[in-house]
This record gives sequence, structure tokens and C-alpha cells, in this order.
Amino acid sequence: MINIRTPFFEIGTKNYVWGDTVLEYALAAEKAAGKYDIDVLFTLPAVEIRRVAERTERLILVAPYMDTLRPGRGMADILPEALRDAGAKGVVVNHCEKPMSLPQIKATIDRAHEIGMFVFACADSVAEARAIACLGPDIINPEPTELIGGNSGAVSDMSYVKACIDSVKAVNPDILVEQAAGITNGQQVYDFIMAGSEAAGAASGICKAKDPIAMIDEMIAATRRAADDLKA
Repeated sequence: MINIRTPFFEIGTKNYVWGDTVLEYALAAEKAAGKYDIDVLFTLPAVEIRRVAERTERLILVAPYMDTLRPGRGMADILPEALRDAGAKGVVVNHCEKPMSLPQIKATIDRAHEIGMFVFACADSVAEARAIACLGPDIINPEPTELIGGNSGAVSDMSYVKACIDSVKAVNPDILVEQAAGITNGQQVYDFIMAGSEAAGAASGICKAKDPIAMIDEMIAATRRAADDLKA
């Protein structure tokens, strides 16, 4: 599986955009990833993965979901091997907009690892983050459901951030922890990383921004700034 350098930044497009706009955002993220020398995860609709993979080199593409079937029968299911061969290096599990049971999460983790893909797992509470950590994902993104989408104008408080990091690392210190819910500017990206998170990310904070391309650059620049300050 791919080695991800920390701190990294993650962009999610969800279904805010599609087609040419997804590619436009991906190319902007590719440019900023090179400009600031930061690893950038780019989570995008499955139907857009191959085209973006063919036009980028630095982005680490992440599928939003997959099923656990094997090649053969399974009309309309999302085949893991097809995602991998299209260019996805990882897959999201248990996002609040596509929730999964613990057995489903475990089955998806095992299937992804079987074919060399990493798993980016979402969790709502500290307890859920701890439980999912026991299943062996590579990255956990704890984010309170009510903050997702940026409609509240709030972000996770630092006590929640630190409790989630501590709970995950107590289970497995090798699992990377990202914070993302509600982030709308570069300063928040910087603050979460400096608080101990190994990454930050945004979806609505970019896609609903007045200038999404500028926001992509701002947030990845903030990741670079945090990386430099952590070394100082």
C-alpha cells in the first residue's frame, strides 16, 4: 500500500461537483500538492476516478465506497478490483452519508487490504473511533455528524480532537488520525494539525467556498505551514 507522508491534506468532492469540475479541482489540488510538497488525498465519485488518475501524478485518489464482492456476479455492486485498476489507492468506509455496520466495515477493510488499497474510516464519536480502530483501518477521520457539511459554522472542539487522537492511538499508534468536520479556512487546517492531528480535510469548505480553487491552495498551504512549524 502507498506510504502517506504526514501531515497530509484530504479533499472530498462528494456530489457537490461532477464531470469537468471534478477534474478542475483535481488539477488545482495537483498543482498545490507539488507547490507545497504535501501529500493530498482526493476523494471523488467512482465514475470520475479513471479520468482524474490519467491527468494527475501526485494526488492519492480515494474511492467513496466499495462493495466486497469478487469478480463475477453482482450486478450494480462496486467491484474493488475495478476501483483499484481505475487508479484508486484507498477507499472510504462508514461516512455518515453512507453508514456501515461494524461487520461491514471489517469486511471492507479486509477486502481492501487484500488488493493493496488503504482504508479511510469515518467515525462520529470518541467511542466509535475507538471501536473502528480495533478493526484495523489505516486512517480514521472522527467528525461529529452535526458539523459535517459546514452548515453550523462550527468545527470540532479541541477536547474532542485530542480525545479522539488519544483513543485511536491507544488501540494502534500506527493509525493516522485526520480532522475535517466543518473546516472552512486554512487557519483551521493549521490549528487542527498543530493540536496533534496528522491531517486535515474539507469537502463543503472547498466546494461551497466563493473561490474553490483559491481555497484548495489556501488549505494545502496551511498544511505546509503546519508541517514546517512542527519541525521547528
